[in-house]
Amino acid sequence: MAHPMGTGRFFRRWYRLRSVRVGLGFGAGLGLSALAIALPINPLAAVALSTSTDTDGIDARRLHAAPYGLTGRKIAIGQVEIGRPGQFGIDKVTPVDLPMRLGQIFDLNGPAIADGTVDRHATNVASVMISQDKMLVGVAPQARLYAAAVGPLTESIGQPEECLASQHVALQNGGDVRATNFSFGEPLSRDSRLDARLDGNALLTQCIDWSSRVHKLLYVIAGNQGRGGIPIPTDNFNGINVAYSTRINGKFLRVDYANLSSEPRETSYYEPTESNEGARRSINLVAPGSAIEMFDPDGTRVTSSGTSFAAPHVAATVALLQEFGDRQFRAGASNWSLDSREPQVMKSVILNAADKLEDTGDGNLLGMSRTLLDETGRDWLQGDAYRDQSIPLHAQLGTGHLNAYRAYQQLAGGQWTPGEVPAIGWSYASLESAGSAQEYVFDQPLKGGSYISATLSWERLVNLDSADEYYDLGETFVGQPLGNLDLYLMPAEATDTNQSVWSSVSAEDSTEHIFIPIPADGRYKLRVVKKNAISPEPQFYALAWWAKPVQ
Repeated sequence: MAHPMGTGRFFRRWYRLRSVRVGLGFGAGLGLSALAIALPINPLAAVALSTSTDTDGIDARRLHAAPYGLTGRKIAIGQVEIGRPGQFGIDKVTPVDLPMRLGQIFDLNGPAIADGTVDRHATNVASVMISQDKMLVGVAPQARLYAAAVGPLTESIGQPEECLASQHVALQNGGDVRATNFSFGEPLSRDSRLDARLDGNALLTQCIDWSSRVHKLLYVIAGNQGRGGIPIPTDNFNGINVAYSTRINGKFLRVDYANLSSEPRETSYYEPTESNEGARRSINLVAPGSAIEMFDPDGTRVTSSGTSFAAPHVAATVALLQEFGDRQFRAGASNWSLDSREPQVMKSVILNAADKLEDTGDGNLLGMSRTLLDETGRDWLQGDAYRDQSIPLHAQLGTGHLNAYRAYQQLAGGQWTPGEVPAIGWSYASLESAGSAQEYVFDQPLKGGSYISATLSWERLVNLDSADEYYDLGETFVGQPLGNLDLYLMPAEATDTNQSVWSSVSAEDSTEHIFIPIPADGRYKLRVVKKNAISPEPQFYALAWWAKPVQ
């Protein structure tokens, strides 16, 4: 279905420059959300939130049911926006039957003021994550959501306050929040740095990378770069940036035209494009975001589109995976530890399990459930990331489309140390000195012609310049140069990376990704190599892999 409102350049520019928030009792000021377009509800259309959480979307509802029973129970996730969701008992505008149960709500880093910052957009986003309505069930309906409102942005309120609110959310639930959703951002025009660029050094971007490491949670960011977009903090390294998909014949199969591209257009009439410095891509993943039906603070339903509503599908999927991981640990499962809580493990698992090409049933495409198309109708194999070993991510598709069920399967493959490993699994390990390597040798021959998917991620190191461990207004961060790890697929007997079948060797990103067909039946291995040493500390990394053995 063609997007009814979002294709005109005039409309998109107007909407980016204007807040999309229609707060109840809350002035949005200069606040900017990720691209979010309000649409009239079409009574003939499928229920979009249920569609997006079901098999035509991310296939999360399968995990809600037996035998899995994964609903996010006892898992805390976070939300930071200009406003916040409404909560019955505090806000008069919120009815008792609003089908969301929030853990706690805040204004900045203090208690929420009744009716003060209740926001339609924030409530919509929250309902994608935790709605308990039977018809419009959220991705993780029993997760515990902690939400903070930064408040209306002014000349004196901006990135420092957004960082403070993010830290406050991260410290909730005894400091055990597993993921935080960002469905808003800052334009470069509001960044105080001279000649501000998307180089990872905006205060909010550094804050996100710092908090991810220190508080051990995955930040999920609504991806929105382009012409006059809201790109900060989409230049982060440690989180996941999300684009949004639209439906074709009822299934989410294509990147929506209204996504703001991170790549320059080959035309003269577009404004200068905001994109990451260097060759680093801004999109990691795609999730449903077109015509998503959600709840307003007063309990009515609204339909909207945008990356704002794609990102919470990912953040809430983390809650499902974390519930499973904690269950495995409590049960004393073999090949399991609390490393499953590491944000980089979640990142590698989710990205590696993403759908690219629909499997025909023979397993050669690893059970993927859809062929994802970019704006021009091309699939992942037609992009430069498939052809160029120095480019790990497709410009529009990242590693593919979120599939919560496949992410569960990826995680359920278990934790493995370097050495002999099965065809599916993950690892959390470290490398010491420059030139050091770890190898993962598949314990069975892999099937020629079938595909292998492998994703490596590691953290960018950002330190807080403070006398204590907590960020306070006025303090700054110090970003360290990015460590460089490379990933190689090699014959099992090979000793030199020059003998590799394929590799992912980006010099600018903190993610490497391989997705190629195995050339012939045989034994293979993955090798992770540390190319440089920027710190005497070990470089920890998370690796997820999925291949098909010879039957």
